[in-house]
Amino acid sequence: MDGRGASSSRGRLGLALALSLAAVVAWSAIEPTDRLIWWMEAAPALIAALVIAAFWRRFPLTDLLLVLAWAHAAILLVGAHYTYSLVPLGDWGREAFGFERNHYDRLGHLAQGFVPAIAARELLLRLTPLRRGGWLVAIVALSCLGISALYELIEWLAAELVADGAVAFLAAQGDVWDAQKDMAFAGIGALAALLLLGRLHDRRLAALPAAPRANGGS
Repeated sequence: MDGRGASSSRGRLGLALALSLAAVVAWSAIEPTDRLIWWMEAAPALIAALVIAAFWRRFPLTDLLLVLAWAHAAILLVGAHYTYSLVPLGDWGREAFGFERNHYDRLGHLAQGFVPAIAARELLLRLTPLRRGGWLVAIVALSCLGISALYELIEWLAAELVADGAVAFLAAQGDVWDAQKDMAFAGIGALAALLLLGRLHDRRLAALPAAPRANGGS
């Protein structure tokens, strides 16, 4: 595919993702379980979408990362609508597999490692001298764990501030090790993304139009 065709294909993908995400945002925002919790849970997805839109032409992202970011945003918006401990999919899983709790929030934290790992990998390979290999994997995985830990601290602070909404926002569901398990799932997600999608990501990076790259290859 020539450059013009690739640009057209990327434009169609971007439009499809933008329109479908707008529909998910609209659905999520209609009569959520708790309006304040909705804003707190949906904010990361909305901010990420605005940042991607702002840099769409100046710093195009791979189609792989765009699709993953859309999926992560959808997970966040579903959780924001119901609150994570009340998402019907998690209730179904609890009944179907005999779980003691609604595990939808675990899916969210798995995505919290999986998708940012690809985002961090893309930015590091394109904007720094870092090359593919063990150091890249270590830095990305540890960065995702750090982001997850920071998010847990933000959740704790926000829960303290919202008082009555603390239980719904934290979604700990009585598990005293909930924060640690959330961070573990983020770490697992990050490592899984790097191991499973590394080669595919490299091919999608190679297919990008001319954009800033610090290391110029593998």
